[in-house]
Amino acid sequence: MHKKRIASVTLLATAALLAACGQNKEASSSKQVMKTAVTGEISTLDSSKYGDTVSSETLQNSMEGLYRFDKKGQAKLAGAVKVTKSKDQKVYTFTLRKNAKWSNGDPVTAQDYVTAWRRTVDPKNDSLDSDSYQVIKNGTDIVAGKKKVSSLGIKALGKYKLQITLENPIQYLPDLLTGAQFYPQDTKIVKKYGSSYGTSSSKLVYNGPFTVSQWTGSNLKWTLKKNKTYWNAKSVSLSAVKVQVIKTTSTGLNLYKGGQLDYAPVDADYVKQYEKNADYHTKTTPTNGYMVFNLKRKTTGNVHVRRAISLGVNKQELVKTVLHSGKAAQGFVASDFIYDENGKDYRTSAGKLMTYNLKQSQKEWALAKKQLGESKITIELLTSDMDASKRVGEYLQSNLMKNLPGLTVKLRSIPLKSRLADTTKHNFDMVYGTWQPSFQDPIDYLTIGGLFNLESDYKNSTFWKEINQAKSTYATQPAKRQASLIAAEKQLIQKDAFAAPLYQAGVSYLLKSKVTGFRLSPYGTVAYYWDVKIK
Repeated sequence: MHKKRIASVTLLATAALLAACGQNKEASSSKQVMKTAVTGEISTLDSSKYGDTVSSETLQNSMEGLYRFDKKGQAKLAGAVKVTKSKDQKVYTFTLRKNAKWSNGDPVTAQDYVTAWRRTVDPKNDSLDSDSYQVIKNGTDIVAGKKKVSSLGIKALGKYKLQITLENPIQYLPDLLTGAQFYPQDTKIVKKYGSSYGTSSSKLVYNGPFTVSQWTGSNLKWTLKKNKTYWNAKSVSLSAVKVQVIKTTSTGLNLYKGGQLDYAPVDADYVKQYEKNADYHTKTTPTNGYMVFNLKRKTTGNVHVRRAISLGVNKQELVKTVLHSGKAAQGFVASDFIYDENGKDYRTSAGKLMTYNLKQSQKEWALAKKQLGESKITIELLTSDMDASKRVGEYLQSNLMKNLPGLTVKLRSIPLKSRLADTTKHNFDMVYGTWQPSFQDPIDYLTIGGLFNLESDYKNSTFWKEINQAKSTYATQPAKRQASLIAAEKQLIQKDAFAAPLYQAGVSYLLKSKVTGFRLSPYGTVAYYWDVKIK
């Protein structure tokens, strides 16, 4: 009887201990949940079709390519364990990681990279990032419909052996391949879902630190969950990241103060209010704020109209009175970001292009009105409907109408997904947007850079000659290569005003002190969660 009682007590104690352990584990797991906000919705999780920062951020936290940025912002092998280069530096052979798996258990194979890359360059998919493939053999011709998709410079040499062939040698390939547009896609899943691949979080699988759940394709909340099949899952501390779209900054800040968010973006109107707060962080990024013009329309097809508008925006005032962070653009390529072999900033060498010059702007405007035979001109400015975008749009509207007599600017603000679609379809006069680079080289700004419809619309032979020389003839001659890139930028931005650089963006945010290991991309505002731990 006595022994039975002892056994009963032991069982009760063991049960209590197990319950406590379970509670501690649950408490520990719930502690490692980060609550965060983004300013826009996901447009797609198809890495062949995305074109916005929020989709990119979601993909970069849930997918992995051949390389990934480390804690110091350096591109390191991730989905691959080894790489060799040919003597001419055009052919790269990657040995893939055999323990890398998709979230459904499928192995990540060389064919998955071939599948994804071919989808991205296929003209029928209208990829917004296909221009990134100009460096890959036949990439440009495939996007232009001149060569077969199968001729792209990528081959599966075996299940875990991948060969990539470049058009010309480049030094920035590791940085470039960290981008979401170069991620693999599970071939089996792509075939299963076809055109609906990536249109919701359940219509794809993931090979990165997190999986995505609860995104239906249009809703404003989703969750990043720790991916248990990720090859380096043991390094990921967070069990989940709960994300919600907060288009109004004040709402996000109220949620942050109420403890419902651990991270909240701070836009221009609130910088002064929070800049002395211990949770406040800020930095200038290489992200561009800019406008692109529709060359196919009569008004914005006129070079004097474009020059007048490019020169007629008071960029310093925009930064000071509207943005409160970042700095006025001095050209399309960012400053303090790209340096030559002597350590000199590219922007210093290239000089200041299309900075605010009211007198010259009004001269160009007079020429524009004369050529168009109009004394009054109406131009529509397209922006997304996010708070920050609308605010910049309103400043551009009022500033240009003040500075250019006879100009009426009509503002049209629509959801980001619609704005991207209208831009691709040429349904705009001029469009405002922001764009963050994918790698540290001027070629990224000058041939991709958010320059919508550049390949199809901009036919200046001088520009393309300089770009092609930088890519090929001078690929291994840094000084001559830079001279060509500077000449190309001057032609594109100063002479032809294809786009109007406005500002180099600053990023400001509040972050709870309990959050450690949080980082932003070296190139802009994309948040990285895979090293985050909550104290």
